[in-house]
Amino acid sequence: MFENLSEKLESAFRKLRGHGKLTPQNIEDSLREIRRALLDADVNVRVAKDFVEGVKAKALGTEVLGSIAPGQLIVKIIHEELVGLLGTSRADIVRSQVPPTVILIAGLQGSGKTTFAAKLAAFLKKKGRLPLLVAADVHRPAAMDQLQTLGDQIGIPVFRESESKDAVAIALHGVQHAKKNIRDTVIIDTAGRLHIDEAMMQEVRAIRDATAPHEVLFVIDSMIGQDAVTTAKAFHDTLGIDGVVLTKLDGDTRGGAALSVRSVVQKPVKFVSTGEKLDALEPFHPERMASRILGMGDVVSLVEKAQEVFDEGEAARLGEKLRKATFTLEDFLTQLREVRKIGPMDQVMEMIPGMNRMQGQLNVDEKEFARVEAIILSMTRKERVKPSLLNGSRRRRIALGSGTSVQQVNRLLKQFDEMQRMMKKLTRGGMRRGLQGLRLPRQ
Repeated sequence: MFENLSEKLESAFRKLRGHGKLTPQNIEDSLREIRRALLDADVNVRVAKDFVEGVKAKALGTEVLGSIAPGQLIVKIIHEELVGLLGTSRADIVRSQVPPTVILIAGLQGSGKTTFAAKLAAFLKKKGRLPLLVAADVHRPAAMDQLQTLGDQIGIPVFRESESKDAVAIALHGVQHAKKNIRDTVIIDTAGRLHIDEAMMQEVRAIRDATAPHEVLFVIDSMIGQDAVTTAKAFHDTLGIDGVVLTKLDGDTRGGAALSVRSVVQKPVKFVSTGEKLDALEPFHPERMASRILGMGDVVSLVEKAQEVFDEGEAARLGEKLRKATFTLEDFLTQLREVRKIGPMDQVMEMIPGMNRMQGQLNVDEKEFARVEAIILSMTRKERVKPSLLNGSRRRRIALGSGTSVQQVNRLLKQFDEMQRMMKKLTRGGMRRGLQGLRLPRQ
């Protein structure tokens, strides 16, 4: 996400780094490129103009210390302005003191409302809450069935009245059902339309009035850029929303909606959806997102994701093996599978500082993981524990069994040997520190 914008901003910073000091002229030149980058990213024109003026005022009014390069100073100023533009701080979901907390989901058809409702339920379940999904979309064929299927996948009950066409009654009955069955959070999935119309607004308003939600979240497809922001404003003006959810952000290389929506709607972005899986939902942290856009990474989110998926007992066991220098190919396979649980590797890599500057040099292919796994699984258990047994004939057998070449097998073994030597130097930190040396061999 934000790939195009990140590249163009990095280009502007690179030119500025060639200057010994900041001057009104080179600041103006850089800001001209930054303004163009924002507009190319489909950022709202007024938002882009205000952003650039804010950066200019700070840059011209800041004393440049001898130890600070011009490029570093501009990056720092732009990071601060981006954080302000995106919302300054994390905006949490409201929680009612008297359960249940009612959350109303609204948005256009195709924006990903139903999937988000299930993702939010799964997210809250991890936090110890007891959500209930309410299927109040009576217009889209199979909408209730879709929500039921998603609810079954994540182990969360779904309230539905299949024979009813009264969305308001279904929503109200859902809240009553939650009270009777001790569910502390109600997530109401409402109908979407292909465009904003009065009938749609009237129905959503009626559901809002009947259920008195504590949160009204508007879900928008970030890939439609300025149209998303315009739609969000129309919904807010007529319905009143408390927060925004950006879906399909993993496919949005421009980022215009993410950068514009809060400024235009004056409501915070609360969540971003970064994939199709039901766990691909992230709370929106303005500072972390600004860091990603500027290629500074997002180590905090990376560590949080790792903590969610890594098995602590397995990490401790592998840590002990590292200390005793008995780390095997079987352990390597276990580690590889743990890393894959964090998420798609392109998203993992963008959380690592400086990776945006390596675009083009670094091409992460998910197929490489499957290929490495196939090679290791084609070995006998004895061979995985003791790779020194792998002579020429065994390597040919493994290549044949895994559908790879002998050269690819050799590269993997060489990479593992290098990694094993590096790991022997580790005295503590176990699996997580071992991750720093994990690189897939180029096939």
